[in-house]
Amino acid sequence: MTPAVIQLAAEAAERQSAEVTEFGARIAWVAGLLVFIAFVYWLMRQGWKWRGALQSDLPELPAAPGGLPEHRLALTGRYHGSTTAGQWLDRIVAHGLGVRSRVELTLTDVGLDVVRPGATDFFVPAAQLRGARLDKGIAGKVLTEGGLLVVTWAHGDKLIDSGFRSDRAAEHAAWVEALNLMNQSITTEGAER
Repeated sequence: MTPAVIQLAAEAAERQSAEVTEFGARIAWVAGLLVFIAFVYWLMRQGWKWRGALQSDLPELPAAPGGLPEHRLALTGRYHGSTTAGQWLDRIVAHGLGVRSRVELTLTDVGLDVVRPGATDFFVPAAQLRGARLDKGIAGKVLTEGGLLVVTWAHGDKLIDSGFRSDRAAEHAAWVEALNLMNQSITTEGAER
């Protein structure tokens, strides 16, 4: 062996490898992180319950009457939630209105039937419908411009915006037109009386 190789071997022997991570400290950090995540989740759940308690004055959601007439329009898609009308971030969680779900919407002459598998179904009588529009967002969901069908309706003394997205977004325009025409005819009939 040459003197240079012997010197390199001596230097390598003097160097020590880095210390192995202490598993006890790592486990403590992981446990602390899990406790923190659980605490944040608990705070979010408490906030949801608190919001529901604040909205407890909202009446129960109406159920669809038996024997609905033939439908004007129907769609399947997603229900993205409800907010106070005109305030797209003020989510309503009372009576399950804050729960996202699949949805089957049916528009008839007597109202809008909202069937949500795994969540509370509800019915909006035609007299309570106030209109519809295409929008890009509602609390917790933002889409492209016009990607969300927002239906405005009255429930108790509150105006509510409910957001829906069809599996076929091209259907949204027909829904806006039909709901707004229905609202105009109801308003006109009410004014004539």
